[in-house]
Amino acid sequence: MDGPLPSGATTLSAVPVGGRAVVRALHVDEGLVRWLRAVGVFEGQGVTVLRRGAFGGPMHVRVDSGGEFAIDRALAAGLEVSEDEARG
Repeated sequence: MDGPLPSGATTLSAVPVGGRAVVRALHVDEGLVRWLRAVGVFEGQGVTVLRRGAFGGPMHVRVDSGGEFAIDRALAAGLEVSEDEARG
């Protein structure tokens, strides 16, 4: 865990459907960090947002390593990301 989000940081929860970003830091508790890393979400990994559930429901994402899963938006708000520079 990397501590609190820096002021002005972009999080996975802000990435639009079809958008792609690179994970920069995991600002969640250690148990969630272990789970995220086990499913392929870690620093330097690309993530694409495939869809969002209605009424604040979970986000369906795909990681570059091939995994697809739903992630709670509150958890996504703890994942600091940056724009994917490779795809612009």
